[in-house]
Amino acid sequence: MTSLVGKTLFITGASRGIGLAIALRAARDGANVAIAAKTTEPHPKLPGTIFTAAEEIEAAGGKALPLAVDVRDEAQVAAALAQTVEKFGGLDIVVNNASAIALGDSQTIDMKRFDLMQQINARGSYMTAKLAVPYLAKAENPHILMLSPPLDMKEKWFAAHTAYSMAKFGMSLAVLGLAGELRAKGIAVNALWPRTTIATAAVNNLLGGAQLMRASRQPEIMGDAAHAIFVSPSRETTGQFFIDDVLLASRGVTDFDVYRVDPTSPLAPDFFVPEDTPVPAGVSLKPVG
Repeated sequence: MTSLVGKTLFITGASRGIGLAIALRAARDGANVAIAAKTTEPHPKLPGTIFTAAEEIEAAGGKALPLAVDVRDEAQVAAALAQTVEKFGGLDIVVNNASAIALGDSQTIDMKRFDLMQQINARGSYMTAKLAVPYLAKAENPHILMLSPPLDMKEKWFAAHTAYSMAKFGMSLAVLGLAGELRAKGIAVNALWPRTTIATAAVNNLLGGAQLMRASRQPEIMGDAAHAIFVSPSRETTGQFFIDDVLLASRGVTDFDVYRVDPTSPLAPDFFVPEDTPVPAGVSLKPVG
């Protein structure tokens, strides 16, 4: 399979950033996309709503279903999945992209923010996957994708921001377990993570502002990498923790400079990328030229 034409995706947090990039890549194939996100009204610091995302998806060639969903709420998630299946006739792919981030040590992060990250990242992703399984089990090539890191259990990934790391690695633990649980059903469960920071609102507003944005790659690299996973046979491609450029290089991509925000800026490595991750030919973290 090389195209997602006619396939139905349910993507959490798809009103902007990486989630929207994944949606748009699928839409260019002619896919159906349910946008499950909280933003229904314009936000002064966050671009996009579920409705503007739907317009972009339709313009790209797909069909869209904007759904106001809080992934912490079981009833909302269950209802949104049911609406998606009712509208499009089935469900093929679930992308757990919705995520909360608050960086800080144990003395900085209050329990309200700790709980928020656990509820959205680890619990929300697990619950969305759980509730989607009965629908996915009927699909021809079903996939669940977590936007979460490889399980590189090193102190350095936790010490500076234990709460956030626990929440993100919780998503990856769900990949490990669900891949084994659902293998016999033919439902693939994988993780995807970027080698570098990605130019999203979170990077701009919370992590490094304009300087880090220039040192990032565009969200489209994650859209392309996710697409490569979704067109893979679900019974053969499961339980994997993919890094975006390594995966794309394995599928024949050689030009990664097209994804850079600013070719004159060195690329900034993301959290959680294992030190022994191979660097594909054609990939350079240094400035171009």
